[in-house]
Amino acid sequence: MAAILLPTATFPSRASPSPLPLRNPPFQANFHQLDRKPWGSGRGAAVVCSASSPSSSAAPRLSALLFDCDGVLVDTEKDGHRISFNQTFEERELGVSWDVDLYGELLKIGGGKERMTAYFNKTGWPSNAPIAEEERKEFIASLHKRKTELFMALIEKKMLPLRPGVARLIDEALTTGVKVAVCSTSNEKAVSAIVSFLLGPDRAEKIKIFAGDVVPRKKPDPAIYLLGASTLAVDPSSCVVVEDSAIGLAAAKAAGMKCIVTKSGYTAEEDFLTADAVFDCIGDPPEARFDLAFCTNLLQKQYVS
Repeated sequence: MAAILLPTATFPSRASPSPLPLRNPPFQANFHQLDRKPWGSGRGAAVVCSASSPSSSAAPRLSALLFDCDGVLVDTEKDGHRISFNQTFEERELGVSWDVDLYGELLKIGGGKERMTAYFNKTGWPSNAPIAEEERKEFIASLHKRKTELFMALIEKKMLPLRPGVARLIDEALTTGVKVAVCSTSNEKAVSAIVSFLLGPDRAEKIKIFAGDVVPRKKPDPAIYLLGASTLAVDPSSCVVVEDSAIGLAAAKAAGMKCIVTKSGYTAEEDFLTADAVFDCIGDPPEARFDLAFCTNLLQKQYVS
């Protein structure tokens, strides 16, 4: 069974107990069993997590739903960004190739330019790279620009699909007046391409994008999420973030926001102890994991299963 996890990030057994409220005001989480087909890594049957509570004028209102991009909207890293980095390295004859395991380690560093810089600082710079620091910054920027072009070509050809449930949850938010934004360490052009080509122009024009170098410090620093809340004119405490990584989770919590983790290919074994909920994906019917009502009630209650 997909699980709501506080404070542990491990999935429960198939015979999961009913959710138990942690605080006093009356509140009930409704788990609707949909079928008995196993999902993910054979961890149990699919459920959708929704929630309801008595109406209250003092109840917090969900103002904004903030999504990370890579790993949340699209599982882009292994067969998208990594491939594009390697094609760039090959074109520039750098003699560098990042395999799947190495790239997984490099993802602990937020930002593609920062990732390349850290790698070259540790392993040695290519023989055809500049020596002066400022010229090296320009060199890294040129590599990243080409990598982004190659990645965008993959997106425009729709070779990387949206993850299940992304469009559904965004539609629920937009139709109920909840603001939606994408907050990512990736290049703004790459993020915009994902939103435009995979979510479509009608949704894209309603979604604000904060990405790349729009902030000086990248995740796990909370700057990108604080900028999002400030620009959208919402209180951070009224925001729910959907992330897939430990550094993204750290950024969201440091910003004072609730955070749901939807694990991705590279992040399944990371520590999500501080997450407000953890799932394998958002999910579409008949295997939806959670909905907008669930996000709304994270602002009011915390509970475990």
